[in-house]
Amino acid sequence: MGVDYEAYCVSGFAVKEMCLLDQSRQECPLLDTQDKFVQSESPQQEDRYAVKPQRALKSRFVLQQEKKKVDAEAELLHPEPQEQGEQRPVDPLRGLRRHCWVLVLSGSRSIQENFFIDPLTGNSYSTDHDNFLGVDSVWDCFNFYVNMQDCSGGCANMVYDLEDVNLWEPVLFGAATKKQLILQASLRREMKMRMNMNTDELEEEPRVFQMPRSWVGSINISKKDLEDRWPGKSRVTLYRKAKLERFAADLRSDGLVRRLTVYRDLNCSEVVKVLEWYQNRKDHLEEREVNKVDKVTSERFKPGRQFQLLFYRHTDTVKEMKFSRPRFGDLVWRVESPGELKECYDGRRDLLYYRYAVFDPFVPFSENLNCDQSQKWLQKVVERFHRNTSKPANQDVAERVFLLDQRRIEVTYHTEDHRVVPSKRIFVKPREATEEKKAESFKRDMVEEFQVESAEGPPSTLSLYKMLNSLKEDEEEVVRQIKLSRREVRDIEVCRQLEQTHVELVSSIWTLRGEARARSQREETRRLNAEEQTRLQEKKNDILAAFLTDRDRPENLGAARAKELFDTCLSNYRERQVERINLIQERYKKETQELQRKQQWYHQNQLSMTDRQKGEYRTYCREKTLQIHDVRERLRTHRAEAPQKYSYFYKKLMEDPRLAPHL
Repeated sequence: MGVDYEAYCVSGFAVKEMCLLDQSRQECPLLDTQDKFVQSESPQQEDRYAVKPQRALKSRFVLQQEKKKVDAEAELLHPEPQEQGEQRPVDPLRGLRRHCWVLVLSGSRSIQENFFIDPLTGNSYSTDHDNFLGVDSVWDCFNFYVNMQDCSGGCANMVYDLEDVNLWEPVLFGAATKKQLILQASLRREMKMRMNMNTDELEEEPRVFQMPRSWVGSINISKKDLEDRWPGKSRVTLYRKAKLERFAADLRSDGLVRRLTVYRDLNCSEVVKVLEWYQNRKDHLEEREVNKVDKVTSERFKPGRQFQLLFYRHTDTVKEMKFSRPRFGDLVWRVESPGELKECYDGRRDLLYYRYAVFDPFVPFSENLNCDQSQKWLQKVVERFHRNTSKPANQDVAERVFLLDQRRIEVTYHTEDHRVVPSKRIFVKPREATEEKKAESFKRDMVEEFQVESAEGPPSTLSLYKMLNSLKEDEEEVVRQIKLSRREVRDIEVCRQLEQTHVELVSSIWTLRGEARARSQREETRRLNAEEQTRLQEKKNDILAAFLTDRDRPENLGAARAKELFDTCLSNYRERQVERINLIQERYKKETQELQRKQQWYHQNQLSMTDRQKGEYRTYCREKTLQIHDVRERLRTHRAEAPQKYSYFYKKLMEDPRLAPHL
């Protein structure tokens, strides 16, 4: 009602299955819309040169009417036998079971026909559905209407004109309906615009009766209950030959949120197929269908996963894959079966759209792309291309067939619009040199050709030789691409096995579980960073850190090793102190020499110097003298404090808990 639907609550009677939410005799609604996993056939390549049959001029409407008539007569003569146990049992309380549902009337929001909504399932039904046996009353927030019509035959013949008092008697006479309030508001708006007066001056008709306010409190659903969805976070619904299981998004470790099991019989003893839906999977898996009869597994993924895989159907021998368009190479479809490989492309620059390879499944192929072993396992490759309008038709390749086991290459060209037969060339590859025979030279009789345009002369032997060399290079590239395709099929198979063994989920931070997980990850990161900082600080203050190895543990540190560490630390400390004194002395000597050179330069050039240069000289001497004084003080302080620092370091080594027991 808040979005302008004309809706009413209905109090009436319904069948036992609807009142008790028993859907075991209904078809599962998911089966009606489950057309995504229909066995897809490989894209059939249309024959460009086949003669199209003449179109039959028949009326579709007449055919549909005849089909309906034949089906109706067949249904009357041969009614479908119901399975054992499918007949609905007799309900002794039929017509007495109270139920409440929603009535939506036509006329608002482009609603064409009245319909019911069952609140227990959310499903909509027509007003003449046989599940509804009668209506007592309907009401909304404006009025309450009592049904005055005969419902002994169900709701099929009922009329829902609530303004007809002969059919629906209102309890609150004189109360305004929703339509009347809308009409009054529009009239008041028109009068205000027409008379240019305030709304306070308009007379309001007194409302005699008004529906009381509802005593039901506001519904408050917590965020946790909303995410849990059902008590226990799961629900099982039984349908006719099917079972639907639904789970909360965070209940299953594999991300399963819905599973539909389809059975062959009414007793649900033999499984036909299992449909599963997933969420928040790191491998982007969304749907999976397992056909228990044909042993076929089909999977669908969201875009953006590894290999750009969108669809993956596999059996023990056949593997079918579909890819998204941003994929490198513009591959959109691939099927590998024993001895065959089919691929379809879209949007390639070379206009290739189909590739078909035949190979011996019992001969292993080398995954080394540079290994020339194609003749041992690959037998035939067929490639088809779209028309390139920038080339003449008799020079634009339509199909290439590489017969590797026969050492032949067949090339078929496109046809002009007014032609039926295409041009064609068949090349026989010369044999390569061996230890016993030299390489076979190319001859013109190694090429069989048929040209549609007889006016054009045959190409020269050199042109045919260059054409053959180009085709041989293309053949090597095709063999390499087929190796890559077969290797990728193996990689995808291994990747899917690993992903199924170690399932990873991606939690959203907008859920309670995701928020808690993100909070725990932040706290764990802070703790690890604090521990790392503490460890680095302890290592910085540890006087033995630079000399200990991984084997020097406090519990297995012997006396000899402790004495060695003690002597090494003292020796290293003395060397560092001596090195520091030497550095200070070198600095003192350097600063003194620079000052002496500057003074010598001044005595040599003081007669020719300007006042500015003399001022700069005096400033330099003051700064250099101050630096020499600082260095001299540092040297004196270091020499005075060196014995005390050495004693402190010696005492610290003697008191170290790792060395003290052995010293």
